[in-house]
Amino acid sequence: METGCIFCSIAQEKTATELLYKNQNLVVFKDIKPHAPVHLLIVPKQHIRSINDLTAADLPLVSELIVAAKNMAIEVGVKETGYKLLFNVERGGGQMVFHLHLHLIGGWIR
Repeated sequence: METGCIFCSIAQEKTATELLYKNQNLVVFKDIKPHAPVHLLIVPKQHIRSINDLTAADLPLVSELIVAAKNMAIEVGVKETGYKLLFNVERGGGQMVFHLHLHLIGGWIR
């Protein structure tokens, strides 16, 4: 856990954040400033600062984030109507929390 990292605190269940899904490697919760009717964050428990800090050893974790997003799309009912998966990378790419996370965004059409 990275000191002062809000996503580390959420992933370690040290906040009151409602987790929609969790396993030994990741957690899923709603974005507090959603950009769509459905806006979930898929966050690894391991602190990785950004996409730029990934190594080859992290490939299974990245795959797990994507599969978890696909499964959550089914769970929240956007699989058929469509959704976006988005990684923001560094401040210039829109990253606001420097802990790797994947956005699942959709729900405009139901």
